[in-house]
Amino acid sequence: MVVLQMVLLLCAGSSLADDLFSPNVNIIAELEKLKNMEERIQKLEETLAKVLSENEALKTLEQDSQNKMEFFQKENEAKKVAFSAGLLESGTGYTGPIDTPKTLVYKKVFSNIGGAYDPNTGVFTAPVKGAYYFRFYGHSHGGTTMAVSLLKNGETQCSLHSWKPTANGNASNGVVLTLETGDQISTRLWQNTWVYDDPASYTSFGGFLIFPL
Repeated sequence: MVVLQMVLLLCAGSSLADDLFSPNVNIIAELEKLKNMEERIQKLEETLAKVLSENEALKTLEQDSQNKMEFFQKENEAKKVAFSAGLLESGTGYTGPIDTPKTLVYKKVFSNIGGAYDPNTGVFTAPVKGAYYFRFYGHSHGGTTMAVSLLKNGETQCSLHSWKPTANGNASNGVVLTLETGDQISTRLWQNTWVYDDPASYTSFGGFLIFPL
């Protein structure tokens, strides 16, 4: 009887040891799963970081593209430069004669694309560096002398002249000039001379940008 009890006790101890050292849950396998999961999470984090970085790069690229588009739009607008104006806004009359040269102020603006011509001063200011074309016309009546010059920054570039015609006198001149940004163009009536204008705008001034440089 005692021997049987000892055998049963030994069997029970052996079964308990098996349970302890060979559990139903495989700890090593579970740890391996956790390790794999951590690696997957790390890869996901790396992928997310890469996506976020690429997203920031796309935002920067988009902003750069927007800035360039705005720059080109402004540059394109700056290239649109043209104006034309008659001397008198309304009515009929002479300008001159005068004792000193006088800048002619053309009040009747037909067009002023780009706003570079100032009808308050008669001065055109170049908005961009480029090649520009200017032309100006003058009209006088019989017995009066007309003389007008075109000036760049106060320096005469070309002139027109009509010496006491027996009837009406007309003259014109034109020039292509290379201008820097801010250069100013105007026309000046010579001293002791006249110009005439009426609603037909015989006396006028105009110009435009040929191309930027």
